[in-house]
Amino acid sequence: MHPDLSVIAAYVMPELPLRASDVGFLFGTRHGVEEFCLAAHALWERGMFRVLLVSGGVTRGDTRPEAEVIGARLVELGMPPAALVLETAATNTGENVILGRAALAAQMDLSKVGSVLAIGKACAMRRYLMTLERHWPGMALSGCPVNYFGVATECWHEHAEFRSRVLAEYEKIPGYLERGFLSELAGYGAYPRNPLASASASTAA
Repeated sequence: MHPDLSVIAAYVMPELPLRASDVGFLFGTRHGVEEFCLAAHALWERGMFRVLLVSGGVTRGDTRPEAEVIGARLVELGMPPAALVLETAATNTGENVILGRAALAAQMDLSKVGSVLAIGKACAMRRYLMTLERHWPGMALSGCPVNYFGVATECWHEHAEFRSRVLAEYEKIPGYLERGFLSELAGYGAYPRNPLASASASTAA
């Protein structure tokens, strides 16, 4: 792999320890729903969280909110409905956290929540965590990246869609930071400036 691609991957897809947390937070998706549900169910069975917040509203391609689709499948897999909090209005990642936190607050005392385990797309894990840091600061964060692309994560640059999504995440993070949508993660490295031109050239070769 080109060295610049390794730098980008380390930033966009940081490796976080998987720790038992007060709340699991599954960011809604229309892609890889089965993989997401299997991952979340396995974490719940291991006792990695006691409550799972699933946030996602209506998006293109389905009239049902993402959270309802995911929640229904999780119940089919054996999760009790009482363990689920579904937020069904969010249409972007910021709303996932803002509206998801409000939905959770309607059902439990947020003062008792000190840790969050984020479950989301491997290619966007940095952005999920940075959004949590911005809109729900003070939480101890861990992450479960879900890779639904059918290739190993370390081979992301060899898969057209996976590569496209990782590079898109890398490109948009500075603008999101400038607009106040995200907060940087302490201890996980600064944004790697200007490797993209040579990295893109290496993937096109």
